[in-house]
Amino acid sequence: MSLLFGINELLHRVEPIRRDVAAHPMYAHLKSYDDVRVFMEYHVYAVWDFMALLKALQRHLTCTQSTWSPTGTAQIRRLVNEMVLEEESDEIAGVAISHFELYRAAMQEAGADVTRIDAFLGCIREGWGVDAALAACGAPAGVRAFVGSTFETITSNLPHVIASSFAFGREDAIPNMFSSIVRAVPERKALAKFELYLNRHIQLDGTAHGSMAIAMLNQLCGEDYNKWRQAADTAVRALGARIALWTAIQQALDSRARRSGTCPEPALH
Repeated sequence: MSLLFGINELLHRVEPIRRDVAAHPMYAHLKSYDDVRVFMEYHVYAVWDFMALLKALQRHLTCTQSTWSPTGTAQIRRLVNEMVLEEESDEIAGVAISHFELYRAAMQEAGADVTRIDAFLGCIREGWGVDAALAACGAPAGVRAFVGSTFETITSNLPHVIASSFAFGREDAIPNMFSSIVRAVPERKALAKFELYLNRHIQLDGTAHGSMAIAMLNQLCGEDYNKWRQAADTAVRALGARIALWTAIQQALDSRARRSGTCPEPALH
């Protein structure tokens, strides 16, 4: 089996579900500031576990021990470390900041509730397991299912499986997803940081990071048929988890609209 055959087969497998993610009806429900706040209060956990995937790759594919020794190939180490640099300590307007911290700042600017995600991180810092921390902070069921799927991938301890989830569940999918959100939510002063976050990821993931993630997966799978099959299964599962999260957000938005009755917040448009 050739490497080219492996990636082409994977792309063939994921193309239908990639289209489903890009065309999800949730985007059309982001009509007001309250809608965006609800979205952010769900989506922030996906921003957090994006870093969990990336850090898992860094742990497997580079040496993070003080007793250092060369691990894997230098090319893969460089790919991973370049992505970590920009995701964990990007330079935005001359200030170093992680994309998660930028997102949390965007939530505060938009008036979204950060209480739950802060409580979750507090539990994580104290050494709680992810499932217990999600339950303790009252994370919605859709969030718990999404993060649970991510950590099922991480705990596989298979670098090519984790890389596939990262490449196709995140880096490859994000530009289309976030472009749909940008179109749904026109620029407003209270959403400036949110739009900055979205556009930064569209820029990075649509160019450098997307191609870097796929290059990494190519190297990890090589010409191993079983690895490519597992990578394809993982990509489909990751995109399915994204659809389930978007559906959960859409249902939360619909529920909020029903509760608001005949006096919804003025639309953004």
